[in-house]
Formats: sequence, C-alpha cells, structure tokens
Amino acid sequence: MTTQTNQTTPPGEGNGLTMRAVVQDRYGADPDAVLTVAEVARPAIGDQDVLVKISAAGVDMGTWHCMTGMPYAMRVAGFGLRSPNAMNPGRALAGTVEAIGSAVTSFSPGDGVYGSCDGSFAQFASVPAEQLAPKPWNLTFVQSAAVPISGTTALQALRKAKVQPGQRVLVVGASGGVGSFAVQIAKAMGASVAGVCSTPKLDFVRALGADHVVDYLEEDLADGSHEYDVIIDIGGSRRLADLRQALASQGTLVIVGGETGGRWLGGFDRSLRAVLLSSFVSQTLGLLTSTEKASGLDTLREMIESGQVTPAIDRTFPMPDAAGAIRHLREGHSRGKVVITI
Repeated sequence: MTTQTNQTTPPGEGNGLTMRAVVQDRYGADPDAVLTVAEVARPAIGDQDVLVKISAAGVDMGTWHCMTGMPYAMRVAGFGLRSPNAMNPGRALAGTVEAIGSAVTSFSPGDGVYGSCDGSFAQFASVPAEQLAPKPWNLTFVQSAAVPISGTTALQALRKAKVQPGQRVLVVGASGGVGSFAVQIAKAMGASVAGVCSTPKLDFVRALGADHVVDYLEEDLADGSHEYDVIIDIGGSRRLADLRQALASQGTLVIVGGETGGRWLGGFDRSLRAVLLSSFVSQTLGLLTSTEKASGLDTLREMIESGQVTPAIDRTFPMPDAAGAIRHLREGHSRGKVVITI
C-alpha cells in the first residue's frame, strides 16, 4: 500500500504535484546524451517511507555505473536489464523531511536527514526509513550529501578488515571519495595509514591525516620496501599479485570495486580470484559487498560530530549540470567528493 503525500510546495518546486528532476530513460556513457532535467510527478511514499526534500546529492563511481549500466552484471543484479529502473543514477542525498509514511516513527517533518535512495538527483525522493539517519549537526547539507555512499563503504571495508590500533593500513585510491573517508576512519581506529595517489594529490592526502603517501607514478608498491597489515584497494586495477607482495604474510586485503573496464564483470573477476585464492594462502583476501543501512550513518555521524572525520568536498555542481558533475568525477579530476546542489 502506498500513501500519496498531500504536502504542497512553493512555485518552481512542483506545487505539490510535480518536481524538477534529472531524468534518464536509457543507458549510455555520455552523460550529456542520456541525462536531461524535466518536470515529473512528485513521488508517492509507502507506509515505511519518508518523503525528503533534497538539498544536495552526492556523486560517486557507482553513479557512473548506474548511468552506463556497466558492467552488464549489474543489470542482471537488479538495476534494469535493458534500461535503468531508477529515474536517475543518483544515490546519496541530504535534505529535510517533508512527510512520513504511516508506519514511520523515527522521523518528523522538518528533520534534517542524510542517506541513500534511488534517484537522488531530484527535488524530492521517497526514501525507505531504514536508509536514513539524522544528519550531523556540524555539517551543511552539501557536506552531509558526500557521506552516505562513500563514507559507509569506507567504514564497512575497514570493519571487514578488522583494523586494530597500531596496524599499518594502506589505502589504494586515497584521494577519491571512498578513499578520503577510509584514510580518516582508519586514523580514527588508531591505525598508521599510508595513502596511494598521483603526484598532484599528495598534499591533499597528507591533509586528510595520512602518515605516509605513496605516489603511484613514481613508486612501486610491489618493490618489497614496505609491508602492510591491511590493504584497502578502492576501485583499483592493480594486479592481485602486486597487492599481495605489499601485504604482510598474515595480512588482510579488502577489494572495493574495480575499474578495469570489462563489459561483463568490470574488474569483479579480480575480486572473485582473491576470494578463491584466500583459502590456499596465509593472507586473508576478500571483497566488500556494501549495504546501505542507517546504522553505518549513525556511526559516521558520531565520528563527524567528534571531529575525527570531515567530508572533503572537491567541487559542487547545480542539478542542471549533473552531466558535468559525473564527467568531472569520471575524468579523475576530483580530490574527495563531488556534490550536486538541488
């Protein structure tokens, strides 16, 4: 059963019936060709849902994959076989509760929230209550929108690795959205952190709190000069053998995604090989399958409000230029997070 909210909004925000949103009705690699802004119906909410008036929406590599439908395995996994199921590829959001479903008791209209949903590049979204949490009091909506997908992915990866105080942690891809959170969260866990990035981003990763930075354009991770208890490989394409060479004999590797460009698995085959190999070696090799739940957001909020973690915002784009935001991220220009303002 669904319940249509009867809230009204000022002119330019749909007058209670419609809203402005980024719309995608087909997959494609060119964001300018597949993303448009249109006036569409405002979403209905179910009994367990919350209608959120969105202020900002985060952009991550998952956004690119949702837009392109690549690798093909994700279409089979439920994102839409021939065309995307979601209105647009946006996932992370921050905003204000506009209305609640009849079974929702954890939120009230007017609450500031952050979380994830299908189609966050819009003025409003219907969000399952279990995927929302109160936003950190010390963050703006723009900063808060940077957290839900990338922050929870980093947190879950480090938890999967069972990071302990004093361990040596290497974050491959430390300058990106997930990586910028992983460096800070690992430091908050008491680890000694090294971050891998390109030459222009070394100072950025140092500013995140990394104890050591590795310039992958100048240094070879597999040269045997350093050994790490934990390696978090974020969207990388480095060979599994190279990562194992830098990993301690009893160390733990967690692979977060992959960007090898393969049409069918997109690098996921490397993760599968790691899992299979883990049974035959002393190292623990695994992959992360992240979930989107409020519990992770609550943990991150505590870290953020205590000053241990701060979202790093590279650049914001207005919603009409959502294509530009995705293109900027895909081209590898960003240091930290890209956010769309609604």
